[in-house]
Amino acid sequence: MRPPRHLLILRFALVNVVAAALAVAAWLQGWLDDAFIGASLWLCLIIIAVFVYGLALCGLRVWQVGCELEDAHDGRPRAGTHTGRYLAQVEGAAADSRATAASLLRMRLSQSLVAVRHAAGMLVLLGLVGTVIGFVVALSGVDPVKVPSVENVAPMVARLINGMSIALYTTLVGSVLNLWLMVGQRILAGGSLALYGAIVELGERHARGR
Repeated sequence: MRPPRHLLILRFALVNVVAAALAVAAWLQGWLDDAFIGASLWLCLIIIAVFVYGLALCGLRVWQVGCELEDAHDGRPRAGTHTGRYLAQVEGAAADSRATAASLLRMRLSQSLVAVRHAAGMLVLLGLVGTVIGFVVALSGVDPVKVPSVENVAPMVARLINGMSIALYTTLVGSVLNLWLMVGQRILAGGSLALYGAIVELGERHARGR
């Protein structure tokens, strides 16, 4: 049975609408206010910028794969697409040549996932960098020589809390956005696999019909 039209695109849109609604709700509750003040502000903004790039790229790839999947199901591939190039390669080809072309097609489709996966990995890496920076800030304010003096304890505690907040918030933002982007990447991977199957099936139908 053929799936509903644009199911892949609708699934991606639904996931992102729900995730965005949860992010807005967390913002309105004030849970993220401390993440965007002080030293953690710039680190969180860099993480968000990488996430926006990765999500936009993932959305573009999902749109392309979804549209091409519809064309493959309809049996009317457009020139210049994976489907059109594959059908041109297997036209009049033997079974072993078609198998080789199918393997190359799978490799090309998997390349669309690489950039999104790298962006998701960068989110975790940036979160860990923020964690290290936070610990450095926290420990830089601790001076054992000044501990016996009561008036020096409060500034050291404030510096320690500031550093720990940088570490925790950057880790939280990086991890949550990584999870969000990885869900989109999984949807893209599923769509790419479905597109691969549809293209190969279409190619086999053309081969049997020649």
